[in-house]
Amino acid sequence: MTWPNEAATEAFARTLALQPALRNAFIALQGTLGAGKTTFVRHLLRALGVQGRIKSPTYAVVEPHELPDLPLSIWHFDFYRFSDPREWEDAGFRDIFASPGLKLAEWPDQAAGMLPTPDLVVAIEPTGDTARQVTLTAATATGLALINAAQAMQAVRQ
Repeated sequence: MTWPNEAATEAFARTLALQPALRNAFIALQGTLGAGKTTFVRHLLRALGVQGRIKSPTYAVVEPHELPDLPLSIWHFDFYRFSDPREWEDAGFRDIFASPGLKLAEWPDQAAGMLPTPDLVVAIEPTGDTARQVTLTAATATGLALINAAQAMQAVRQ
């Protein structure tokens, strides 16, 4: 699919946020620096109801978010600077990925071999100043449900 501008990114994020399967999904985000991974996550978190500043976890590796009204736990990871597999165990990431909630991971290849299989891979490629080519790949039934529901809702809106 193509996101011609940030408004399209936001619209897709809002569509995805409506899907019940998202509550326990692991979404891996791929793309170069500046592709729009964090922008997509911010729109998704806003659509889910996260208030306040949404920081990039580039230096902290993970930023947790709680939505007590749902309830929903969300973890936003950025493995760009991840280099030591011992960090995985020391930080308790195995426990986080084994617990319920939404997990969003930028630069998942940096933690390859430690991460579980993502439900959905969102690969974002810039094709201009604001346009993005987006490829969605489901690796589980949850991922397939997310893709099918999101595409059906997108088609209805067009």
